[in-house]
Amino acid sequence: MAWRQHIPALAAAAAGIRQASDDWDAVSDSFCDRDGWPIDGSYDDGKVKRDAEAWKHVEVFLTHGPEVLAGVRAAASGTDYVDGPISEDLRRLRGIDTNLERAGQIRHEWDDVLALMDASQPGSRELYVSRAEEIRNADGWHYADELSYQGPALARAGDYLVRRADTDQSPQTERTQVALARSAPGNRSTPAASPPAPPAPNPPPAHRSR
Repeated sequence: MAWRQHIPALAAAAAGIRQASDDWDAVSDSFCDRDGWPIDGSYDDGKVKRDAEAWKHVEVFLTHGPEVLAGVRAAASGTDYVDGPISEDLRRLRGIDTNLERAGQIRHEWDDVLALMDASQPGSRELYVSRAEEIRNADGWHYADELSYQGPALARAGDYLVRRADTDQSPQTERTQVALARSAPGNRSTPAASPPAPPAPNPPPAHRSR
């Protein structure tokens, strides 16, 4: 289960996306009038900040998510999907493949944009990159929002399956250690020598005939 080491990163990334969303929701209404229309540019600036923060965590999902997802699906049994502590979490993972794939496409398109900008003049490139980042982050917000819901389910399911595997392995490991200890050369007892046979009794003296 090499993928177990990535579970904390995914849990932290999901929490980071949710925090960015909550921070924006806490102030977004203050940038709008009574009818819900933005008053000034502060509204757009706030969304740009939210999207940029969320995309950083999407990158974490793109790096670690596929490996953990494959590990969870390999370790989960059919019973886990039907009933049990992680059945609901496993159901929440439906569609996460699509979200990861499309977020990956956005990142791939961004890499292509950067490659095209390498031929630009240094002064203008910085301006274009900044604008391209805003577009990438805005396009990725939908998938970030989905991952903030699916990510915790993936982390919980993975953590449960890892702990269960460790619990199942402990008795087997103990039995293996005991068997190895018994078979170690220094622990092999030498069979005790058989006690010597008792001496034969003296034969009775022969009777002489008279």
